[in-house]
Amino acid sequence: MGFLKIFKEDIDVVFDQDPAARTYIEVCLTYSGLHAIWAHRVAHAFYRKKFFFLARVISQISRFFTGIEIHPGAKIGRRFFIDHGMGVVIGETCEIGDNVTIYQGVTLGGTGKEKGKRHPTIKDNALIATGAKVLGSITIGENSKIGAGSVVLNDVPDQSTVVGIPGRVVIQNGEKVRKNLDHHKLPDPMYELLKNMQTEMEQLKQELSKVRGVRDNDN
Repeated sequence: MGFLKIFKEDIDVVFDQDPAARTYIEVCLTYSGLHAIWAHRVAHAFYRKKFFFLARVISQISRFFTGIEIHPGAKIGRRFFIDHGMGVVIGETCEIGDNVTIYQGVTLGGTGKEKGKRHPTIKDNALIATGAKVLGSITIGENSKIGAGSVVLNDVPDQSTVVGIPGRVVIQNGEKVRKNLDHHKLPDPMYELLKNMQTEMEQLKQELSKVRGVRDNDN
């Protein structure tokens, strides 16, 4: 597929994902996420031809103007959408599939100075919410979504939701995860665990009170 057709797809996905988008001129001139993606596509083309310095220069210029840092070595699929985008970081060995959406403050990074594949693989139709950190050579499955502020260090199965620090998977019974993400309605496994512990403690207190009552009556 030619560059122009890919660029047109990048514009169209903005209208699909952002209800605030109004006109093509507005989107082309004011959407920093779109600018960062376009700059990356050019930088990545030079990177593949081993013009590493030129590719990195384009990447850094884009970072300066957009606040979004995408290493030119990262592989990004079609219809990639960055909403708002400030503070997004995407590492060199990242692989991002088609129809992926990420929000501001997301990091797709490494966990140290290891060599080789050291950044995440994000499969098709995944969504990564505001401030999430996905670290290491792990895979985020298709149709999965990462909750806002989560820190993900392990593989995520297809059609799953991850929340918390460290990220915990909430299985969605094999059903396709909706693309829209209600940040405030995501389940919190840690909260559920603490709630269950509190319930058990209340039950133990009640049982202990009954035992004490029996002993007092015997005396």
